[in-house]
Amino acid sequence: MDWGMKNRMSRIFKSDGRTVMLAVDHGYFQGPTTGLTRPEDTIKPLAPLADTLMLTRGVLRPCVDPGVDVPVVLRVSGGTSVLKEDLSDEEVTVSMKDAVRLNVAGVALSIFVGAPHERQTIKSLSDLVDEGNEYGIPVLAVTAVGKEMVRDARYLGLASRIAAEHGASIVKTYHCDGFEKVVAACPVPVVIAGGKKLEERTALDLTFNAIRDGASGVDMGRNIFQSDCPVGMIKAVRAIVHDGATVDQAYEIYRGVKNV
Repeated sequence: MDWGMKNRMSRIFKSDGRTVMLAVDHGYFQGPTTGLTRPEDTIKPLAPLADTLMLTRGVLRPCVDPGVDVPVVLRVSGGTSVLKEDLSDEEVTVSMKDAVRLNVAGVALSIFVGAPHERQTIKSLSDLVDEGNEYGIPVLAVTAVGKEMVRDARYLGLASRIAAEHGASIVKTYHCDGFEKVVAACPVPVVIAGGKKLEERTALDLTFNAIRDGASGVDMGRNIFQSDCPVGMIKAVRAIVHDGATVDQAYEIYRGVKNV
C-alpha cells in the first residue's frame, strides 16, 4: 500500500483504527428519502461530528460546504431504482478522475453476491480496485443483501471475504449472530451498516455489539438522520465507537442532547 492509499485510509479511520461514517447516499436509488429531502439541511449539523461522509457526487457538490474538514467516501455505483425488482443490476457510474477531482478519501460500490447480476457487480469491484490502486484511492465494498438472502454469518462471511479477495480496502456489511467469525475471516477492516430505522436504544445496542464483535466502525444513516435528535444520536454512537461507552452511557448522551 503506497503513501497516498495509507494517507486516505488514515483519514477514514482515526488513530484508534475506528470510524463513524455518516451514510447519506440513499437517494441514488431511493430518491428523496425521509430525512434527506433537503440533504444540505441534514448534513450541515452532522458533518462536523462524522469521521467520514458517504454520499454521491450529486449531493456533495451542491450540498456540502467545501470548507468542512471531513473526508468523503464517494458512492460510485448505481443504475437501478426502487421501482426495479432486481436492484443488483448496478454498474460503476462515476469516473475515477471525477473522484480525484472531488478530493475523496475513498470510493464505494455495492456487490450483490448470490443475486442475478452477481458477476457484473464483482467484476465492477475488481475493475474499480485497479483504478483506485492507480490513483491511491481505497475502495469500500458494500455487501448488498437481496430480498432472498439471509443475513447470517455464513452468507455475510462469504460476501465479505469475496469483496476482500477482489481487492476491497474496506468492507461494509451487516451485524449478525456470529459476527466475530465474519470479521476474523475478512483480512480488511469491516464496518457495519445501520440498516432500517430502529428505536434509538436498539440502534445503540447494535453499535455496541458490532464494536464488541470486532467491527472497525459503523456506517450509519437512517438511525442517525431519521432520529428525533440526530446530533444527540451521532454523539452517542461516537461515544461507543471511540470512547468505549456502554449502551447506558451512550443513551444518556443522546437523551441529554435531546432534552436541552
